[in-house]
Amino acid sequence: MKVVEKFVSINGESTRAGELAVFIRFKGCNLNCTYCDTKWANEPDCDFTEMTPEEIARYVEETKVKNVTLTGGEPLLQNEIGILVDRLYEIPGVRVEIETNGSVDIMTVQSVNRPSFTVDYKSPTSSCESRMCMTNYENVGKEDTVKFVVGSNEDLDKAKEIIDRYGLKDRCNVYMSPVFGMIEPADIVDYMIDNNMNGIRLQIQMHKVIWNPDQRGV
Repeated sequence: MKVVEKFVSINGESTRAGELAVFIRFKGCNLNCTYCDTKWANEPDCDFTEMTPEEIARYVEETKVKNVTLTGGEPLLQNEIGILVDRLYEIPGVRVEIETNGSVDIMTVQSVNRPSFTVDYKSPTSSCESRMCMTNYENVGKEDTVKFVVGSNEDLDKAKEIIDRYGLKDRCNVYMSPVFGMIEPADIVDYMIDNNMNGIRLQIQMHKVIWNPDQRGV
């Protein structure tokens, strides 16, 4: 498995925001979103360390951190992702989350233990909306999250359309986050008020507030 980063920090977003987490970041992505903040991890010449699922699990055990976030890039492109998930669940008390860009079917993860998924829906601003695997929004459950990263009123309208079409607020956690530097969080709040968006949460990427937005390993 091609690992470009592994580190302990806090979860900057999703349901366990603010909690300690150990992050495993994999190389490569099948999308090229306009607002991607980890483009460096998707470059062909990006340095990586080849690690087996067992080696990754041993690293996680050594950290003694219980929240594990598998991210990228796009982690679902890693052939052994299911093997890794099952090995991680052998560690007592561990909780595994996979952050995925929404273009790969989450049901293709071949594991005995189902992780939680944070599934993006790529907004029109991303230029990758057409690549979404729409069955993902039918298959999310109570432990999962659908995240909309929005940068314009068009993005907000699309987020509301998808939330309503798939009944997401009654089936999973739903978050909206601003594209950093493109839209004011207050504008998202105003939209939520105007559209009576109960059960939807605004989330700021906490790690970008604590550290430099371009800093790695946090």
